Amino acid sequence: MVPQWIIEKKRDGLALDDAEIRDFIADYTSGDIPDYQMAALAMAIYFQGMNPEEVSILTDAMMRSGDLVDTSAIALPKADKHSTGGIGDKVSLILAPLVACCGVVVPMLSGRGLGITGGTLDKLESIPGYRTDLDIAGFLSVLNRCGCSIVGQTGRLAPADKKLYALRDVTGTVPSIPLIAASIMSKKLAEGMDALVLDVKWGRGAFMKTPTLAHELAQTMVSIGKAMDKGMAAIVTDMNQPLGRTAGNALEIIETIETLRGDGPADLVLLTIELSAHMLALTGVSPELDLARERLTAALTDGRALAKFKEMVALQGGDIAAIDDPARLPTAQQQIACPAPATGFIAAADAEAIGRACIALGAGRQRVEDSVDHAVGVSQILKIGEPVREGQAMAVIHANSDATLEAALPFMKQAFRIATDPVAIPNLIGEVIT
Repeated sequence: MVPQWIIEKKRDGLALDDAEIRDFIADYTSGDIPDYQMAALAMAIYFQGMNPEEVSILTDAMMRSGDLVDTSAIALPKADKHSTGGIGDKVSLILAPLVACCGVVVPMLSGRGLGITGGTLDKLESIPGYRTDLDIAGFLSVLNRCGCSIVGQTGRLAPADKKLYALRDVTGTVPSIPLIAASIMSKKLAEGMDALVLDVKWGRGAFMKTPTLAHELAQTMVSIGKAMDKGMAAIVTDMNQPLGRTAGNALEIIETIETLRGDGPADLVLLTIELSAHMLALTGVSPELDLARERLTAALTDGRALAKFKEMVALQGGDIAAIDDPARLPTAQQQIACPAPATGFIAAADAEAIGRACIALGAGRQRVEDSVDHAVGVSQILKIGEPVREGQAMAVIHANSDATLEAALPFMKQAFRIATDPVAIPNLIGEVIT
């Protein structure tokens, strides 16, 4: 194989065959193909796209570039959920123990935050002692003992994706639907699950800015999974405002605990139940969605999901005393309210602006190597359609320094818009693609 011939073929809009894709990925992973040639192919894919067969082959090649998690010894059905990322999205933290309570094992490989979107691993590491760096043996041990585990991607799982993503990030090729789909699915399919449910977000706080782009990405990923004989469903959801009422690592853990205690925000509970119900349906544990929703609601309100979450945290080294008493979680030194300038109704709670405020406070990363401040973020966020009085807090900023507070304030000032007349509550959940 001559790499430049493959690059030229895709540059000219032609489809690559199975051997061309697999050999290129294998040689790139081993180091025989340099970054500049992989970057050239990625740019050609960015402009020319890939057909469904090409995307499925690329995904499979990236998945097989390293180790696979062998879950065959686990008798129960296995399913996972993936979100394309948003502001305040702590669904995974609630969903994994909730679904495990209902007889489905949830092997979940999650990521860290980058840009304005928060990372599940960063949130979990707010819990003192919680380990996200388990090896595959440790991951399988937790799955066998409690039915769910949330860890980070090891260096040997889909290493081609790890190399390629870092390259895409610095070559302007991140927003390519074939490359996004292959990246997500190669990691998820390496987990050894039977079914996967996707939460594909669109809007101000998402990578996909329109429902049309979200639909295209969702359809592409569902097609990949079906080609590999996995049960698949994708739900397109609105991320123009944050999910729930908090954004920031420890703050989202607190909201997770409140939700597991049966007292979570309505939008967060709705989306968690809906995604979880599709997981139960796809695995055959509860084929009828309405009955699945009933089972899940019962597990969320009667304490079983909270107990399962505490079991997972304990098995991964976390201090469950912080779950019983969230005051033990990291706490910011300053809490500053953002007062409403007028009386009316919330017409916008801009997820992008709130996400940027969280970055300015130190809750997220501007570069991969940056550390995060687990204590900071934004809480008590009012939602679109809610009434507000002049001077009432529309949100509360949690900061650890005057400098970061000053950097965050301009974003928070532009985050909210107030209307005089009542505002309709937007639909959180859009189409479902199966």
